[in-house]
Amino acid sequence: MTVRALTAGDTKQALDLYRDLVGDAPLGTDDAFAAVVTHTGTTVLGVFSDTTLVAMATLHILPNVTQGGRPYALVENVVTQRDHRGTGQGRRVMQAVIDAAWAADCYKIMLLTGRTADARGFYEKLGFGADEKWGMTIRRAPVRN
Repeated sequence: MTVRALTAGDTKQALDLYRDLVGDAPLGTDDAFAAVVTHTGTTVLGVFSDTTLVAMATLHILPNVTQGGRPYALVENVVTQRDHRGTGQGRRVMQAVIDAAWAADCYKIMLLTGRTADARGFYEKLGFGADEKWGMTIRRAPVRN
């Protein structure tokens, strides 16, 4: 297994993997993915089995004024290919995200997850917790089921 930053050349595999995440909800175009992977401060990290993308997560490093000006990180769109779930690939990509955020001197890493115990438990095993703050959202689009 190899972990690396995705590029526009990985678009087809990434969009296929996003489909595992969102089901029938609309996806962006190839151009939308290219905009994400070329956006300053954003990295999409992927785990590859040979040449096949099996897990990925998006890491946004955001500038900040508090905490001595140290940035913070936001993690989005964590997904593992269905037939690779439970094999450690989600943990592998999340560890790469955590390592990259700490290497960028982020003072914290934030993420939101679904309310299922499985999702929460996955992130809690990595050291994330909900005891410090509450995550809240407001949406213009319907919530995915």
